[in-house]
Amino acid sequence: MNNPRHPLFEGIERRGQVQSRARAINLRRILAAVSLSALAVAGAIVFTALTPGRASAAALEQFKQFVASTQSAKGDFTQRLVRNDNGNAKVVNTSSGTFVFSRPGKFIWTYQKPYEQVIQADGEKLFIYDKDLNQVTTKKLGNALGSSPAAILFGSNDLEKNFTLKEAGAKDGMEWLEAVPKSRDTTFDRIGIGFKNGMPVAMELHDSFGQISVLSFDSFEKNPPLKVNSFTFTIPKGADVFSN
Repeated sequence: MNNPRHPLFEGIERRGQVQSRARAINLRRILAAVSLSALAVAGAIVFTALTPGRASAAALEQFKQFVASTQSAKGDFTQRLVRNDNGNAKVVNTSSGTFVFSRPGKFIWTYQKPYEQVIQADGEKLFIYDKDLNQVTTKKLGNALGSSPAAILFGSNDLEKNFTLKEAGAKDGMEWLEAVPKSRDTTFDRIGIGFKNGMPVAMELHDSFGQISVLSFDSFEKNPPLKVNSFTFTIPKGADVFSN
């Protein structure tokens, strides 16, 4: 079992790694091994890689409308890591959970399966809470969000400052937008965002190692009522805290 991958937050986490992660790897492997055995069923998942399609303004228009009309949102997500195995797409890791966000820079991304972990930001600080290890890592959010894939959902409206956007055509009943990072300080070559009925329903994060992290969103609710302190993080009792 590899370390947990949080591809959506790449660019935020790389500026400050969990200091105790090295000593926790073996424990993580033990805790996650049983849950991840269920991945045997993942072979039934068919993945079609993002490829440029017909020219259309639909995806870019939907994206702009979504950003303009969505200050906050919540829903469920499923995340799959896909690797190329001798020409065949193979799902090697699956996780799922919930999310809630309020632009700019406030979000709670909760992994529920196969293990529990929370990535949370209050607009100024980032918190990563590992429930099994009862440890929290904190760091300043700074400008890191803007160049990370998470900026597409949680960032400000100036996405084109950090990404080059272009249409990628229709696929799987969705209109796709491709975002290419302008910064070289990233492991991602490109990011695909699939829209349907004005909502983002899927993301494909293509990294420089030939792997693709596929995110799908369900129960997506725009502008839900949120409390003022919804994104305030409370350190769990007895947790070890590491600052970067």
